[in-house]
Amino acid sequence: MIDTHCHLNIMVNKQPEDLLVADHLDEIALIISRAQSAGIKKMICVGTSIPESRNCIAIAMRHSVVHATIGVHPCDIIQPIDLLITELEAMLIQYRAHIVAIGEIGLDYYHKPFDSEQQKKMFVAQLELAKKYDLPVVIHIREAGEDALAILENYKNCLRGVIHCFSLDKGAAEKIIGWGWYIGIDGPVTYPKNSGLRELIATVPLEAIVLETDAPFLPPQGLRGKPNCPSNLGIIAAEIASSRGISIIEVIEKTTTNAVTLFGLNFLA
Repeated sequence: MIDTHCHLNIMVNKQPEDLLVADHLDEIALIISRAQSAGIKKMICVGTSIPESRNCIAIAMRHSVVHATIGVHPCDIIQPIDLLITELEAMLIQYRAHIVAIGEIGLDYYHKPFDSEQQKKMFVAQLELAKKYDLPVVIHIREAGEDALAILENYKNCLRGVIHCFSLDKGAAEKIIGWGWYIGIDGPVTYPKNSGLRELIATVPLEAIVLETDAPFLPPQGLRGKPNCPSNLGIIAAEIASSRGISIIEVIEKTTTNAVTLFGLNFLA
């Protein structure tokens, strides 16, 4: 299996935005080892800010089974947009071999207060960066589906990507999949209240799904209240298999192929 969205950098006991030190990296090594024992072949460590993107790169440089994404989450735009893009591009130039996508980027109208125009400008700037470097994008959308999809419509033919922790409706899913993009499925698919998501997962093409944990966030049902971890990915695969009435092996094989295709991974490396 491939965990296409986790935050290994946030799973250690540090202050947000602090750069990782040796002890943190040792702790992360144990998390990675446990994930490998659970059948996780590769993990994509997703950046949410400039410091956290640097942390993702540091982990990827130390572990060949980890790849990094870099990006600024819509709730983390705390510097001028031009400066943020300059810093992201500098990372791409220096560490391109370890970076497989631009993300986590998008729109978030849930966390208040928010500046929707600033979020849109940063979103577009990062989409343009992904286009320039021919990288896929990892998209965060929360209570901003209409605005986010209107922006992404302009990039549907020149970018590829995944809608992280998909929570939009069936119409949105059909549109996104029609672009050849993917939907990321996480722990919420196991929550009792999410029967609608399970019904959606039962009908969309398996070729459009990738597995995510979003660790340390969104633990599966039965583990709620505890930090999530990549080793829980099999629980999500099992829920998808149950919803579709197919074997978990089929889910694992197809979602792994999807992840390799989307992020340009060498699965054997």
